[in-house]
Amino acid sequence: MGRLIINAVLLLIVQEIYFVATATDQETCESDRLMEEQCRIHNYKTVKPLLDYFRQVRNELEDKEIKENKLNELNSDLLEKYQEIVRIHEKFVKEAALLDEYKNKVIKGENDLQLCKNRVDKFESETNSQQNVIVKLKGDLAEKSTNLENCEIQYKTLNSSLFEKDENIKRFSENIQNITEHQKTIELQLEQSKTKLIKKDKDNQLCRAEIDTLNKTLLNTLIPSSCSPFGDSDVHPLNVSGIGFFDVLCDSQLAGPGWIVIQQRVGGNESFNRDWATYRKGFGSYRSDFFIGLEKIHRITSLQRFELYIHLVAVNGSIYNARYDDFKISDEDSGYKLSLGKFDETIVGDAMRIGENLKFTTFDRDNDIGGGNCAVQYKSGWWHVSCYNCNLNAPYGPDLVWYIRIPLIEAKMLIRPKKAIKK
Repeated sequence: MGRLIINAVLLLIVQEIYFVATATDQETCESDRLMEEQCRIHNYKTVKPLLDYFRQVRNELEDKEIKENKLNELNSDLLEKYQEIVRIHEKFVKEAALLDEYKNKVIKGENDLQLCKNRVDKFESETNSQQNVIVKLKGDLAEKSTNLENCEIQYKTLNSSLFEKDENIKRFSENIQNITEHQKTIELQLEQSKTKLIKKDKDNQLCRAEIDTLNKTLLNTLIPSSCSPFGDSDVHPLNVSGIGFFDVLCDSQLAGPGWIVIQQRVGGNESFNRDWATYRKGFGSYRSDFFIGLEKIHRITSLQRFELYIHLVAVNGSIYNARYDDFKISDEDSGYKLSLGKFDETIVGDAMRIGENLKFTTFDRDNDIGGGNCAVQYKSGWWHVSCYNCNLNAPYGPDLVWYIRIPLIEAKMLIRPKKAIKK
């Protein structure tokens, strides 16, 4: 439709131009008819370029129309191709989805196949093991068959031997009857001998009881309960009520005769960081450092009045001593409480007084009155307060001291009955 309008417009333009040119030529030629032929030639020359241009435009329009038709056809083909591509794409997507589904099925199938293969391998391994077991069982069966045959042969042999043994048993039974009668006679004689032996054993037991009684009476008579009878410095046995016999170190050199050494620090080879049970029992060596034991001290000091003598050697070599005239400690239920009596004020100070009436403290039984455990802090059992003015069980060093901080290298605690003092 657009092309027809354009063609009509162009045709009108050409006609208008032609009419204008003809009119002009007619006006010119009316004056001179003779020039008609020239006018026609002139008009032709004037119109011809326009006609050529019109033909060119028409041809171009026709070419353009042809091209447009072809373009439309191409667009139509392209649209069809696009639609076909869309259909192919959709089909491709569906096929890709199917392909992924088939791929997943293939992977699952491969996994299932691998599992089956593993099971087959396992079954083959078990089958091989069972075959080996079967082979072994066959070997064992063959061996047992051979053994069974041997047993049958031995059984026949034993049967023949059994018959012979039955005959021998009959003969043995007769002999046994004779022996049984003889055995009865011997048993009667043995019973009579046992009766005599039992009587002798009873007599021996009575003799032993009398001997033990005599021994105990003799020991109680001869073995004392203190070191008072001994005039030397050596280890001697004591017999103390409630404990019995035990050895002690006696001392007759430091402060006269008859002293029992209950504690000694002379070498530093023994640890005094011990638990309650060990302090109760005692520990160490009489040749070096030792503690005689809380229970022994309690039992000894409960028999009569004892005095305490303390021998001290300072780091600088100075020697000190202290005395208490009524030393004792209570029983375990009361915590081995300390009691001292009167202090002999002949040395620097009454350092032990602060611990009087206090229970003994170890790292596993805290009886001090402080916030912590002094036995843990100073690694030693003692009659701690919070914590002490003296600690003769402390480790060697700055904690082994007497009152007003006298550092010590040696300490001994000795006791003896008060009545043994000779004035």
